[in-house]
Amino acid sequence: MTEIRASSLDPETLTAAQAVAAGVDFAELQISPAGLFWNEYRPAEGSSRIWRRFEETITCLTPAEFSVRSRVYEYGGGAFCLTEDSVIFVNESDQQIYVQPFEEGEPKALTRGRKRYGDLHFSNGLVLAVEEDKDIHQLVSLDIRDGKRLVLARGADFYASPTMSPDGQRLAWVEWFKPHQPWTSTLLMMCKRLETGGWSEPRCLAGDRDEESIQQPCFDAHNRLYCLSDQEGYWQPCVEGSFGLTHLKAADADHAPAPWQLGGRSWLAIDMGAYLASWSENGVAVLGLRDNHGVVTDYSGEYSRFRSLTIDDENIYCVAASATCLPTVIAINRKTRKSKMIAGGGSPLPAARISRAQPLRYASGPNGKVQAYGYFYPPINGAAKPPLVVFIHGGPTSACYPVLDLRIQYWSQRGFAVADLNYRGSTGYGRIYRNALHLNWGVADVDDACAVVTHLAERGLINEQQAFIRGGSAGGYTALCALAFRHVFRGGASLYGVSDPLALSKVTHKFEAQYLDWLIGDPDKEAERYQTRTPLLHAARIHVPVIFFQGELDVVVVPEQTRTMVKALQSNGTRVEAHYYPDEQHGFRKAKNQADALEKECAFYQTVLEGERRQSSH
Repeated sequence: MTEIRASSLDPETLTAAQAVAAGVDFAELQISPAGLFWNEYRPAEGSSRIWRRFEETITCLTPAEFSVRSRVYEYGGGAFCLTEDSVIFVNESDQQIYVQPFEEGEPKALTRGRKRYGDLHFSNGLVLAVEEDKDIHQLVSLDIRDGKRLVLARGADFYASPTMSPDGQRLAWVEWFKPHQPWTSTLLMMCKRLETGGWSEPRCLAGDRDEESIQQPCFDAHNRLYCLSDQEGYWQPCVEGSFGLTHLKAADADHAPAPWQLGGRSWLAIDMGAYLASWSENGVAVLGLRDNHGVVTDYSGEYSRFRSLTIDDENIYCVAASATCLPTVIAINRKTRKSKMIAGGGSPLPAARISRAQPLRYASGPNGKVQAYGYFYPPINGAAKPPLVVFIHGGPTSACYPVLDLRIQYWSQRGFAVADLNYRGSTGYGRIYRNALHLNWGVADVDDACAVVTHLAERGLINEQQAFIRGGSAGGYTALCALAFRHVFRGGASLYGVSDPLALSKVTHKFEAQYLDWLIGDPDKEAERYQTRTPLLHAARIHVPVIFFQGELDVVVVPEQTRTMVKALQSNGTRVEAHYYPDEQHGFRKAKNQADALEKECAFYQTVLEGERRQSSH
């Protein structure tokens, strides 16, 4: 085997602290005559703040005592919007809405109380928002002058994307009901302004069927309504017509990820059927502007992922990333197609020290009759048949992308190969692939995680006897299932992962309360299925080392889940480590904790391999 020792690393090797500190991220770009604005998260500070670029000058608008983040549905999103002279934002600590002038003046509260707000939009003097009051959700408007609150829509379980036409006469939004998630079945709703100034009764424009998910509605300059619908198999642009939605000409690809967070913008309607969008081709994103004749201009350049799109007459703005570039705010000239970095970007590593993503497409499932996807990263040291770490993303309806991820580079620089998987159920491959996890969670995803080890071993790219699996949240569940029900992996890690789905369904938050019904089945009717897919109940079958990481403030996967699983493994004599972070919620945000977890996980695997080396030498 290839011996892996931290002491043998050269001075250019990325440290955990560097990997985490470089994880600055950007979201929610917005353009106005007052400049370009974005929300910037810095792990070293553990906070998010609004930045503004105006006349080539970049300044931070958010005072140090504030952090801009919504927690609606726990995953938040849509945490700020703009007026002509101020920014309106949700403050992380109290979840209230504040108004702050661009030039001078402290933020002033527009709301007070215990309600939470997200998905903010400003139009015609009103702040539109999703309001959360414990388990009750509504759409509301707030008058920017006096904070007067008006309920716009109530009765559905969930709401998203409130948007008003430029003339102020129509209001559109997306809503859905349990047990559905926003990527399984949603409704596109609309109401009209009355002469009295109020609003008409809402009516459903599209989505009144169980097999259609609609997201990101928006109006063009002529007050025509557009959205993305997956009725034809992929999330593709549509425009309202006399008899419902009409699909615009588009690539056979998803034009959006699963909407776990509010406020996403992966496409923009421009006018007369023209639109700007990002979609995936052969595992790499395309940024294209399609005119009303169907002609596409490609603005992708060197980048391989695009999000948070916005546009003006001169430039396209977005958050972009590539195989060698960290997330960056860029401006792309619409005429020359040349891009310019505005914030972020770059890499602490020289290009020669970066492991590049190689697209994976491999056989999985019963008799190898289905295809699974992902990306393979070879180790930097070029070792033959290195140990492997399989990354399982959360969600599980989420995705990984072929962009520079310094966590992956951390592993590749320490002699590990990495397989970053888009197992069945992941976003980006259409509705059928996404729905392949329906009632199959803990089976299809585990099949795909195990099959990639066989696939890479057959190609001579890894040592299949030294494969590890790790995942966060839902990914932690897949990792634990793989360790309990298969004999493929030498060890693994669960980061705030699910070990008892039935217990999770009883205590988790409203947004995901019935998600498990879709993933596994009705807990009352399918009790046996839950028993056979619960890692906690089969802890005695896990005989390889496992390491756990858990936030004490987690309300999605509560800490007791991890503690119970750890105790079960310890009682069976399995080697286990557990690390708890008192100041973390679901998904670690503080740099010191992220770095600590990364270092401890890597050291854990290295110790396992060192033990094997010593055993084989005797």
